Amino acid sequence: MNPRPVPPATYAGELLTVEQAADRIRMSARYVRRLIAERRIGFYRLGRSVRIDPAELTAFVTAGRIDPISETTVWNDLRGVG
Repeated sequence: MNPRPVPPATYAGELLTVEQAADRIRMSARYVRRLIAERRIGFYRLGRSVRIDPAELTAFVTAGRIDPISETTVWNDLRGVG
């Protein structure tokens, strides 16, 4: 009387520890743990351990990217100040 069959595991990639993830993005392990606690990056819980998919780190870093603006835009913005 199994309520639901367990789907087969399909993940075959590399998973990082918190320390490895921190090294990869050049931040502290404490910062990565905070990202996990705030659910700002996806993670896998394996028992008491936490593992992070490198693609999750890439997506997080990419989402924080700010595009450069031209010098003309900067001067036009400054003219409107004051």
